[in-house]
Amino acid sequence: MSGPSRRTVLAGAATVAAAAGASPGDTPPAVLVSTWDFGVPANAAAFAVREADGPALDMVEAGARVAEADVTNTTVGIGGFPDREGRVTLDAVIMNGRGDMGSVCALEDVVHAVSVARRVMEATPHVILVGEGARAFALDQGFGTTRLLTPEAEAAWRRWLETADYAPRANVENTDWRGGASDHDTIGILGMDRQGRMAGACTTSGMAFKMRGRVGDSPIPGAGLSVDDEVGAATGTGVGEDVLRVSGAHAVVEAMRAGLDPDTACKRVIERLARLRGEKIADHQVALLALDRQGRAGGYALRPGFTYAVTDAAGETWLVRAESLFS
Repeated sequence: MSGPSRRTVLAGAATVAAAAGASPGDTPPAVLVSTWDFGVPANAAAFAVREADGPALDMVEAGARVAEADVTNTTVGIGGFPDREGRVTLDAVIMNGRGDMGSVCALEDVVHAVSVARRVMEATPHVILVGEGARAFALDQGFGTTRLLTPEAEAAWRRWLETADYAPRANVENTDWRGGASDHDTIGILGMDRQGRMAGACTTSGMAFKMRGRVGDSPIPGAGLSVDDEVGAATGTGVGEDVLRVSGAHAVVEAMRAGLDPDTACKRVIERLARLRGEKIADHQVALLALDRQGRAGGYALRPGFTYAVTDAAGETWLVRAESLFS
């Protein structure tokens, strides 16, 4: 294993200087960040809400819904790979920076889990609803039902059944290379509105071919997402069980509260995970992403391949390839 890879700006007209070697601090302050390349269209939808003077909560919900509705995204919403019994179950959380939050776990038949999670936050005294209860609540709130298992996802599941011995394994759906978005992944999106208020959302179909009832970090406040208007926000992606073990997003926010910048805060938590788990995570990818109140964006990953989308107050968006602990 070699040392960390250098953070690289992959695309974006506003950041040509950074691509040529300028330090990350030379880039404009960010108002939106989201995980992976598919964060680019998510940020666009969120920024349109911001331009209309919408609140941060509306921004991140709009962005997350883009990924949920994308049938080509096999890790989020409709088109997501099913559990080992062939049923697609969705997890999502949404929160603002003042302690309001809502979450759903193992939700079936409803595309926009993030919007159901928001309704949990706003219409109930609870934080988390799960399974049949979450589905019943969604229907009671007027959400329609949709078949989430697409023909392509069903075909992938049937191919998996031929050789898997019915055993779920982390990263089994990887078809390209370790660490990238072809591994199972989430969209996490963090935003700041024109009034300086922050919010975040995280939504996923979870680990492909997981055991029925499995829930990862994504819908768990403090694990897959943490937002604090005093400090900033963080989200996680990759193997959810690993993020859960270190309360990833909360740990990043607390590291920023202690004075670390977002890049360093994410790095510290990833380093702790590596010390804690060692060879048990040899084939896993875990990444963390953060946005602080000053508009500094940063991320760090266990292995190469993690990218994230950044948007500034002028609407310019660029992709960044995060540094990683191992190559």
